[in-house]
Amino acid sequence: MSTGTSKVALDGLHHVAIICADYARSKRFYTEVLGLHVIAETWRAARRSYKLDLALPDGSRIELFSFPEPPPRPSRPEARGLRHLAFAVEDLDASVHALAAHGVVCEPVRTDELTGQRFTFFADPDELPLELYEQLPD
Repeated sequence: MSTGTSKVALDGLHHVAIICADYARSKRFYTEVLGLHVIAETWRAARRSYKLDLALPDGSRIELFSFPEPPPRPSRPEARGLRHLAFAVEDLDASVHALAAHGVVCEPVRTDELTGQRFTFFADPDELPLELYEQLPD
């Protein structure tokens, strides 16, 4: 490995991969509740697994995978590793109301003490912590 000063030239986040316990339930949540667009859906017979490619409006993606009987990953207490997935929204209150209309419960809205921006947490069908983070206009 080189010890020079060169850096990897990252252009952005391409995708986040999520493994779900119930494919149909999670597909419905991410497409119908969160409104993500399906790019492709593939059945992988050798793995007995679906791979669902979903697009966010900014071009980033979520890859939703199903595997036979995946073990649960603990979300609490918080541990090392990926903590949560945060989505940017323009109107936090409207987004919270839209989630509530689908029966999704959000934590009370809080204000980030460093940025002054509002946010809340909720969970996907497998209890993966998800965040809505309100973007302030430029």
